[in-house]
Amino acid sequence: MFVHETQFRVRYVETDQMGYVYYGNYAQYFEVGRVEAIRSLGLTYREMEEELGVMMPVKSLNIKYLRPVFYDELITVKTMITAMPERNINFHAEVYNSKGELTTGATITLAFVDIKLKQTVNIPEEFKKRLEVYFGG
Repeated sequence: MFVHETQFRVRYVETDQMGYVYYGNYAQYFEVGRVEAIRSLGLTYREMEEELGVMMPVKSLNIKYLRPVFYDELITVKTMITAMPERNINFHAEVYNSKGELTTGATITLAFVDIKLKQTVNIPEEFKKRLEVYFGG
């Protein structure tokens, strides 16, 4: 299993009138987690697109809200890949507040799509090689 954590502070613009993080902003938090997780493997989204010829559109997003997060709170986004991807990749994400309490959980499924052909393809070999170490490959 691959696990990565990243931290950042909630900005004022991300909150609603009640001072809670607006529910729609969590998708962006999960994206930050995914981007930084992939970066920690030595790849970037840009390299995936420009060098490997693959884009990764979101197919589904399932979120469960457990407790609120507030302005200026330092949050941790934990991003996990629990199975070796094939044509899709499932990211499991969790947001923790500054007390270390789980606030939000999500499963995000993305497809690997050939940029030129606009067709679903298998995981790029370079990306697969970087993940295999976490899955006994």
